[in-house]
Amino acid sequence: MPNIQPLPLEVVHLIAAGEVIDSLAAVVRELAENAIDAEATRIVISIWTDTLSVQVSDNGCGMTIDDLSDAVTPHTTSKISRAEDLCHIKSLGFRGEALYSLAQLADLSICSRPLQESLGYQAHYDEHGQLQAGPKVVAIATGTVVTVRHLFARYPNRLQSLPSHSQQVRKVQLQIQQMAIANPHINWQVNLDHREWLAIWAGANAREILPQIINSIHPYDLVYREFALTAHSSFASAGHMAIALGLPDRLSRRRPDWVKIILNGRAINFPELEQTIFSSLERTLPRHRFPLCIASLNLPYERIDWNRHPAKVEAYIQDLADIQAQLKDAIAKILQIPEPTSPISYSHVTNDLLRTAERKTTYLLPAKRETFSQSYSGLKAIAQVLDTYILAEHASGLWLIEQHVAHERVIFEQIETQWQIVAIEQPILLKQLTDEGIECLQALGLDIEVFGSNLWAVRSLPEILIGHPDCRSILQELAQQQDPTLARATAACRSAIRNGTKLEMSALRDLLEQWQQTRNPHTCPHGRPICLALDESDLARFFRRNWLISK
Repeated sequence: MPNIQPLPLEVVHLIAAGEVIDSLAAVVRELAENAIDAEATRIVISIWTDTLSVQVSDNGCGMTIDDLSDAVTPHTTSKISRAEDLCHIKSLGFRGEALYSLAQLADLSICSRPLQESLGYQAHYDEHGQLQAGPKVVAIATGTVVTVRHLFARYPNRLQSLPSHSQQVRKVQLQIQQMAIANPHINWQVNLDHREWLAIWAGANAREILPQIINSIHPYDLVYREFALTAHSSFASAGHMAIALGLPDRLSRRRPDWVKIILNGRAINFPELEQTIFSSLERTLPRHRFPLCIASLNLPYERIDWNRHPAKVEAYIQDLADIQAQLKDAIAKILQIPEPTSPISYSHVTNDLLRTAERKTTYLLPAKRETFSQSYSGLKAIAQVLDTYILAEHASGLWLIEQHVAHERVIFEQIETQWQIVAIEQPILLKQLTDEGIECLQALGLDIEVFGSNLWAVRSLPEILIGHPDCRSILQELAQQQDPTLARATAACRSAIRNGTKLEMSALRDLLEQWQQTRNPHTCPHGRPICLALDESDLARFFRRNWLISK
């Protein structure tokens, strides 16, 4: 083995540049974050894939001529000045590596005009971050324009190892979308190969940004809530949390691609918090579907350590378990129905319904509905429809609740909080159980033992299943569920009132009352929607009650 020796300086710089800049998306990320730190409200990005070039323009505070002279030298930054500042990071960038790395990897030029001056300046840099000429005076609006040309042209090996242009463009798109969600106050305009590509307009929060990014999402599919975090004794302030959540009865994803954590204005990878979101929304979505949830945390600076990843896509948070618990509680509150704030409107559903009705055909009810903006309290059962649905009157109009899934939700939540295993006098005999099936039943707390050849005796049951006519088949099904929560959902489904069962009015009232008390009245444990509501104003419009007929 060769002796340990220091690396040449040029190799050190090349490694550092590779850690920070490894793709077109990394160029966009670093330059856009500088623009955000400069308090820009408008960012224009232009990308040329044939030459691997990027230009980022902003309307931020700009740089002086002295700043332009020093901005591209190694480890220069205006954001920290001493070691203690690393514990109080208030900006997205702070290491002073990005511009120097870009100068090493590409042709770099910067134009900038500070707020206080009437003129701007332009500077070009060599691969060592030194000025090639200037800075010279140029006509430019307040802000900064950074141009990066011919990325990796000096390093053919890295150029050849890059993914295809389409893959790089997709990565850039995802990077811009994440930054837009994390910083909703900014207008984004992106040009790709001399044509307009993306435009994201500023909004109040992530709820107004997401529909611009995902065309299939509408604002009424989402609910947005802000929460004050509980103060921790070690810190002067507690911070706050905002959550944009797709309501589970109308919005889900095929992949877990839109569960995002935003930490102090930056989208990061945080598996622990992401898993908290998944577990909080367990049994609210259809099988093999995933939630859409943006959790934006604003924490005290001293609670965060950003020195975990060169690109700052990961971070350490002190007292993470405390944040996880508060995040879980916040999601639980969102899933409950809030108190009345304004009349609900289902115009999108009802307009389609009206148009279909006027064609004298059957009603076609689309899946999208407006967000319920009032509580479930005040429902009055009127009738049972087709021995399947409960027709209920509400102050805002008519609601139609499917009795099976509503009862399934009630039972599931009772099971979750009161999973009582009791011994039974007469055992229930099961046939053809596998070793895995026996383990599944034992994991639920059931007492099971061999009773004969290919025969097992179950000597204890969940209290809810005692006396159930389908108890044996339910147990056989539970033996196939390795997930205990899914097993409880199965038990709830099999125990709930079946559609087609005629109910007395008192039973309808009792079921509505129980359903109103559930923590998540939107969906059953398998993700099916429970309620369809029609607003009074939409009913009035359909029956033309507001029309004036002249004499």
